[in-house]
Amino acid sequence: MDSLCARGVSALAAMAAVAIGTVLSAPVHAADAAPDIFGVYWASQYNAKIQIVGGGDLPLTAAGKDAYDKNIAGLKDGSIIDTARKYCVPDGLPRVLATPYPFSIISALPAEVVFVYELNHEIRVIPMNKPLPPDKDLVPYQFYNGHSVGRFEGDRLVIESAGFNDSTFIDATGAPHTTEMHTLERVGKISPMQLEDVITIHDPQYYTRDWQARFVYNLRNDVQLEEYVCGQPHRDLSSVAGVHRP
Repeated sequence: MDSLCARGVSALAAMAAVAIGTVLSAPVHAADAAPDIFGVYWASQYNAKIQIVGGGDLPLTAAGKDAYDKNIAGLKDGSIIDTARKYCVPDGLPRVLATPYPFSIISALPAEVVFVYELNHEIRVIPMNKPLPPDKDLVPYQFYNGHSVGRFEGDRLVIESAGFNDSTFIDATGAPHTTEMHTLERVGKISPMQLEDVITIHDPQYYTRDWQARFVYNLRNDVQLEEYVCGQPHRDLSSVAGVHRP
């Protein structure tokens, strides 16, 4: 019996050694490798008209300019409705990135990263480390925010999105986009208390070239997201430069 017990103990020890070795040699869990981007953020600057990196006007094609002119005129005379403001449908990309309201980035790793915006209670779920489906597969399923997938590259969260409907604007002035739009975001800290999101827009029908916009937010873990209801007063936004209320 003693020899049997000794052999049993030796076998258990060997199994434990293998298990420990497996754990030590296993790749780092995705959540452990994630950059420090999670928390509540709030912009200090709001621009109704999107500001492109490098300055200048949007690089519109003739078709894009025609669509923009029609949107501007329609919003002015009421023939076109800004449904994001009137009915609280999602702002879509990249307009939601200009939000003057706070938002939260939540880790649900390794499966996904979640953006929760106070404005319109908009939620973006970013599945991680999955391929973006081909455009032809997304055509029947076009969404306000499109379909997104994410991955970490160093200290950045990289988000690719496609499969948008054409019911949203690029910005609050009515800048247009088509269902062919693709976006690429690079989200990361630029200081311990600041986050940036640099988004690249690819939409060859309405824009002569790819272009970028950059949004910067302050870390505000002292702030809690509040309810947002269309047509009702909301939180004080006087701290955000560029916000004009009627």
